[in-house]
Amino acid sequence: MRNDETGKVILVTGASSGIGALSVRALALAGHLVYAGIRQIATRNATAVADLTRYGTDHQVDVHAVELDVSCQHSADAAVDQIFAERGQLDVVVHNAGHMVLDAAEAFTAEQLADLHDVNVLGTQRVNHAALPKLREQGSGLPVWIGSSGTRGGCPPFLASCFAAKAAMDALAGSCAAEAFPFGIDTAIVVPGAFTTGTNHFAKAGAPPTSTVRKHTTSVTDP
Repeated sequence: MRNDETGKVILVTGASSGIGALSVRALALAGHLVYAGIRQIATRNATAVADLTRYGTDHQVDVHAVELDVSCQHSADAAVDQIFAERGQLDVVVHNAGHMVLDAAEAFTAEQLADLHDVNVLGTQRVNHAALPKLREQGSGLPVWIGSSGTRGGCPPFLASCFAAKAAMDALAGSCAAEAFPFGIDTAIVVPGAFTTGTNHFAKAGAPPTSTVRKHTTSVTDP
């Protein structure tokens, strides 16, 4: 069953908390039918799913949790298939899922940076691989890529590793936009500034095995 003419069917990835969770609620309040892509909905993030369900009931809006781990192609395929099976359409895909790391770039192992890119960059590729063929078939769609101001105005210290992944995602978004446009698929790249409240980016940020650079920096600058 297709949604009405004003409301859209929207998938937001990485929607258990932070910008993703805020976006799901704002879009639902605006009259859209929103799927919150959340991994481990029955276990690790069961509380987030319960909060989402309660929000939908309290505000009488159409929100649904869907199992989605962007690090797994099977999970991305299953989530998109479920939405089309239930709604017959998907109008907007919000690429929001990502992980933040915080420390001097040299302190991270190559394997940690590879894991970061696997989520922040390859995660969008997996979701696109699942969704774009269906969007082309329906002749419409809007991928929305949640970028970072760090890719537009330089990188502050201790965030280079995170912003490098965001820059890679930004490059992928620009190329995908040109490739998808002839099929009726538009693209939006959102570049938000810093969120000082309502998210938990820094609380959940990853760190290198040892922070020797930060320790040396502290010893030099402290009186």
